[in-house]
Amino acid sequence: MSRVESPSVTASYAQAVLDAAAEDSGAPVPWELPAERLESAEMHALWDAVLGAGGTAPHAGLLMGDRMRPGALHILGHLLLTCASLADAAAAAERYHPLVSQMGTVTLHRHGGAPGTGRVRYRQVPGAQAMRPQQVEAVVGCIVRAGRWIAGDDWAPVAVSFSHARTGPAEPYARVLGCPVAFDAPETAVTVTDEDLDRRRPVHDPALHALHRAYADGLLDRLGAAATVSGRVRDWLAHAELGGAGAEGPAREFSLSVRSLRRALHAEGTSWRALLDAARHDRARRLLETTALPLDRIAPLVGLSGATALVRAFTRWEGMSPGAYRVRRPGPHGFPGVRLAPPPRRGEGP
Repeated sequence: MSRVESPSVTASYAQAVLDAAAEDSGAPVPWELPAERLESAEMHALWDAVLGAGGTAPHAGLLMGDRMRPGALHILGHLLLTCASLADAAAAAERYHPLVSQMGTVTLHRHGGAPGTGRVRYRQVPGAQAMRPQQVEAVVGCIVRAGRWIAGDDWAPVAVSFSHARTGPAEPYARVLGCPVAFDAPETAVTVTDEDLDRRRPVHDPALHALHRAYADGLLDRLGAAATVSGRVRDWLAHAELGGAGAEGPAREFSLSVRSLRRALHAEGTSWRALLDAARHDRARRLLETTALPLDRIAPLVGLSGATALVRAFTRWEGMSPGAYRVRRPGPHGFPGVRLAPPPRRGEGP
């Protein structure tokens, strides 16, 4: 199967929805939240209570998303605040979105759209109960708001598209999102220029970012298998030997055929090749940031044939060579160029 039986949502996000609804109406919505997470059916019921049986607040989700604060996204919100670029933030959202909600997937697509742009796509989990348009618009509004945490309050994407029909007047969408908005589109996505995605923040804290990532990884482990096949594959790749890794490995572990695995990934808006490429990128960055290993030793650890292939791939990923990346990114002690030595091999002295 392509998802766990009961996708869930973090209580902090549900609380943010309730708080926004109370702010709009002037009266609290009576709802008792669990300590940690809500089942998807409970979250649907909460939205029904917030919107009313007739769904009479067409822009409620959009406005709620725009008012989201980092704490509503639990550890993901704090992780996003320490990202070095919008591209890094999108990659973090792609991996850690299940900590906020297992009802949908966030994926970054750097190729295949308009030249010079990338797309952050949101898709509901296949087979799950359909979300109201306001629920989807809250997610997209939050994606744009999170982009402004990193790029500044005046930042706006190139365009936003929704796969559902417009449910209210057009003006609030353009005003809140700051860009052209399309409805009844093939996909729900936020389109961003490559220049905006790759622009590095002048000040950020890689050490704090690494701490947040480690904590988020622990929470993913506690949450169990991510609600989606793509989340489970990402987790599998994070701990796998990437040299020679093939789709047969996770398919066997998840009791799926390779064909079923690939079809499930396609339904979730991604592919085995894209996930493997992202895993290589992530591992290469971590090795460059935390070790002094030369490129010819890093390459096989990320599943590449040698230093030349690593330079070519890393330049595609980051827009700079591995050497330039090491110079620009502070080391674990906060100083450029200072790196942890690789740990001794088993049997060697300190």
